[in-house]
Amino acid sequence: MKKKLTFLGIETSCDETAAAIVQENSNSTANVLSNIVSSQIKEHKKFGGVVPEIAARSHIENIDFIIEKALQKSKKKIKDLDGIAATAGPGLVVCLHVGFNIGKSIAAFGNKLFFPINHLEGHALSPSIENKISFPYLLLLVSGGHSQYLIVNGVNNYKQIGTTIDDAVGEAFDKTAKILNLGYPGGPNIEKFSKLGRKDSFILPQPIINRAGCNLSLAGLKTDVLRKSKNLKSNKERYNLAASFQETVNKILKKKTEVAMKQFKNEITNKSLKYFVVAGGVAANETIRKGLKEVSLKMNFKPIFPSREFCGDNAAMIAWAGIQRCKKKLFNKKNETVKSRWPLDIKAPFLKGPGLKF
Repeated sequence: MKKKLTFLGIETSCDETAAAIVQENSNSTANVLSNIVSSQIKEHKKFGGVVPEIAARSHIENIDFIIEKALQKSKKKIKDLDGIAATAGPGLVVCLHVGFNIGKSIAAFGNKLFFPINHLEGHALSPSIENKISFPYLLLLVSGGHSQYLIVNGVNNYKQIGTTIDDAVGEAFDKTAKILNLGYPGGPNIEKFSKLGRKDSFILPQPIINRAGCNLSLAGLKTDVLRKSKNLKSNKERYNLAASFQETVNKILKKKTEVAMKQFKNEITNKSLKYFVVAGGVAANETIRKGLKEVSLKMNFKPIFPSREFCGDNAAMIAWAGIQRCKKKLFNKKNETVKSRWPLDIKAPFLKGPGLKF
């Protein structure tokens, strides 16, 4: 019987210190033996956003404890592992170094394989932790730092067909929450307070909605929220604006997803079962989930959303990506180091900054 690979995953790309022990199942899914995440919400709340130096210091203070806790919960020891996987980018460099260096050290002293993992690949492959899913599939990756439509052809084989030209979806949620003084973390609070407001209260712009393929633009929407926020006179109006913002993002994603699905259908040869995967922290938003499920039904796609524990930053997806790369014998160079920017599709154009034309 072929041995089932078991990996330790480490994630410190931003403000979550995370470690997980993951073992592959015989049906191509994962057995998550432990998945420990230590959030830094309290440390960053008073600043209204992540402070890199504070985040890195918190990682240093907690990483040993989190790894030990993950090992204890899984009932595994370092000697039982086949490899170590740690996030190497993209992310905050001072934070990435913490998890990357300790992962590399554990691998060296334990004589284990070490895999530097692209955080985005962790998200891209996370659906198969729980679901038996075949390639290719269409992926919408929506998080605090990234918003992309990708055709996932296989491990280490990604084609970007759309991205944001300015703010990521999660970033727009966080900044809007700050504008409306709804507290930190912004994304979950926008969703929470939107339930107290009316989504049709304000008419907000939908930038590049009918052009630029399935590329996204949210900066103009956020600016209009800022402009309208100056005239708000009550909490009810704040909640109405939050609800209108969330509904506008939902409309944008539904329209752009439909465009991405049409492009996906045109590019793939296997026309049978079509999967649409939504991953990243924003995938936990119920309103956005509901809207994207509607589009999937309309366009004849099967929607797949990872469980909430695998939507945000976590180490289980990093361990799982390490296992997948190990099975494909995709070993990295010995001198691999951390990167603040690391696109999944290296051929895709970089679409941020002034002067873009469509």
